[in-house]
Amino acid sequence: METPDKSNELQEFKGKNLEDAILHAEHRLKILRSEFTYEIVTEKTRLFGISKEVVIRAIPKAVEPVDPVTVFLDRLCLVFPLEITFRVQRRNGFLFVIFDGSDKQLLLWKDGQLLLALQHILNKVTGEKVQVDCDFFRKRKEKQVREYALHVAQQVRQSGKSELMDLMNPYERRIVHIAVNQIPGMTSESLGDGFLKRIKVFPAGRNGKRMPPPEEEI
Repeated sequence: METPDKSNELQEFKGKNLEDAILHAEHRLKILRSEFTYEIVTEKTRLFGISKEVVIRAIPKAVEPVDPVTVFLDRLCLVFPLEITFRVQRRNGFLFVIFDGSDKQLLLWKDGQLLLALQHILNKVTGEKVQVDCDFFRKRKEKQVREYALHVAQQVRQSGKSELMDLMNPYERRIVHIAVNQIPGMTSESLGDGFLKRIKVFPAGRNGKRMPPPEEEI
């Protein structure tokens, strides 16, 4: 038979004064006073007014789940040589991290290499899908890569010959795969190992079926 969980039940604690009752609650609950709420139940004089007894009811506060992304970034910001801030949002099954701060432009240096490297790392520290952004970089980047992918796909469609695209990170490759596979008769695949890979764009097979785009990091 399972023992009932009493961690969220009100419990009473006594003391000679309020401070003593709170210390008693800390000792019994094994948490700090900042981690529980309490209310005074009784406060009475005993032994002809010589001493008092205070009784309180205490209950632990609800504990927010630890977010590994926030913990990682909080620690990173302590040692990171850039002045950056961040905020985390959850929507549509994704974890969005938006960076800001006086040094934010350095995150976008060399086509956002540092920003995208942070995204790659954050996807390793949590089981959630993480997308990062800074100064609307993501919107501009997606437009640029998509236009490049469509241009190459149209060339392949006209010539019938496959083409290799430049080395790309997982985020960029995903944009390419989605764009190419939206064009009838065209498909794509990633080639190579490691973080950076090239994409081969080529006509679909004779049966007219196109393979779904490989799953790349968001």
